[in-house]
Amino acid sequence: MDFSTRYVALGDSFTEGVGDDDPGRPNGVRGWADRVAEQLGAADPGFGYANLAIRGRKLRQIMAEQVDAAVELNPTLVTIYAGANDILRPRIDIDDLLAEYDAGIRKLAATGATVVMFTGFDARGSKVFSTMRGRTAIYNELVRGVAGDHGALLVDYWRFNEYYDWGMWARDRMHMSAAGHANMAKRVLTVLEHDHSIEVPPMTPVPELNRAEAIRANARWVREFAG
Repeated sequence: MDFSTRYVALGDSFTEGVGDDDPGRPNGVRGWADRVAEQLGAADPGFGYANLAIRGRKLRQIMAEQVDAAVELNPTLVTIYAGANDILRPRIDIDDLLAEYDAGIRKLAATGATVVMFTGFDARGSKVFSTMRGRTAIYNELVRGVAGDHGALLVDYWRFNEYYDWGMWARDRMHMSAAGHANMAKRVLTVLEHDHSIEVPPMTPVPELNRAEAIRANARWVREFAG
């Protein structure tokens, strides 16, 4: 079948959908990109969708493995978020990384597709991830420049204050929950100026802990997810 509308999603676990478990899907997760595709294709019989994102991938891997594959699909819409797994590392050359990102975005934009990029989240409320705040801020400024240079749309995750609610996050505190993914889908569709019927599912209440309970909970998290 020839698809008149072709959406290709690129990236890492953020775009693959990790944290939004769905055993009925081939990779066991749903995620925001699948939700966006469902909305875009609801009234479009000529809609096609491919999610090429793979958890754990760094920016250079995404550029090497996914960009050319996306170009071959002749997309009309591309979403891409790359670099989060690089920012986790304390020593990276953000300028070099963004030069490679720029080259990849240039390829994608040359297809004529609408390209959607993302800024990184401001983890100022996290004792673990707030150490990356400076690197993320520099990354974001460079991403804004790349998006502007190539006419890409921008989903400004850095400014999404609703993600300071822990109900938006999965147990590992690194990936979005089903509620977080549903909300991100709404945010992306808003940037695309596309109507939608997405409702954010109820969030699991996060109990208030006293200091001793919080220390024990954080220790369990370190053993389970950061050990």
